[in-house]
Amino acid sequence: MKGKIKYTDEPIGKVKVISDFLPSPEELALKDETVKVTIALSKASVEFFKNEAKKYNTPYQKMIRRLLDEYAAHQS
Repeated sequence: MKGKIKYTDEPIGKVKVISDFLPSPEELALKDETVKVTIALSKASVEFFKNEAKKYNTPYQKMIRRLLDEYAAHQS
């Protein structure tokens, strides 16, 4: 864009106001409530999750946590 924008004081015309449909920043920043635990897992399992997480560019601990959450929800 080479030239300057020249603003004028003219009417915009008919304006339609839409309701806010985007989530608030607070909703976007929410994290699941977590509890820190120490657990010993097999080397093969950890390697599996690390490799899968790399494919999807996500932390492997998060994948394990989601798997456990789904299992627990299904069992309830």
